Amino acid sequence: MLELSRASLYYESVPVSPADLQLMRRIDELHLELPFPGSRMLRDLLVGEGFLVGRKHVATLMLKMGIEAIYRRSNTSRRHPAHPVFPYLLRRLVVDRPNQVWASDVTYIPMARGFVYLVAVIDWFTRKILSWRLSNSLTADICVDALEEAIQQFGRPEIFNTDQGSQFTAADFIDVLKRNAIRISMDGRGAWRDNVFFERLWRSVKYEEV
Repeated sequence: MLELSRASLYYESVPVSPADLQLMRRIDELHLELPFPGSRMLRDLLVGEGFLVGRKHVATLMLKMGIEAIYRRSNTSRRHPAHPVFPYLLRRLVVDRPNQVWASDVTYIPMARGFVYLVAVIDWFTRKILSWRLSNSLTADICVDALEEAIQQFGRPEIFNTDQGSQFTAADFIDVLKRNAIRISMDGRGAWRDNVFFERLWRSVKYEEV
């Protein structure tokens, strides 16, 4: 209708504003110190510190960062038709040897300008970091790369545990686990205690290194 050539139009990504980067950095710090507040409580904490921000904007930034308040929710067994969620297999399981259980998680890392996402694969018994990747987007490909590198370097585990993030329920990630005959385990939604070793790791990485 406008007689414009499709080839002449390109999307230009809009960088995150300095004000939002400052907010995201503070939200991340507050989430590490107090992991249970949701967007409303975080909004109140930020306003108390002098930030002019609404709850919806806080929720938007939390979604962009890939973080959420940690508490038990009802209806955690509901499945998305395009993204299967698997049961948690580690409850009351005695982990007593390497390569019995691996786990993976993603966290937000603030940078001098902007931010990136860090994904790591850990052995639950040895606490060894088997592989890791950095990316400026929260997608399944970095998780697949980290998983494949860990398998190539250390063999395959009996069980692999993650949260229910879309990058871990994506078909590409699940296919790697099934292809290697690895049993799939997933935390309850918002149940941070199911993957507590990563919560400790991320806290150390951010406070001691970043």
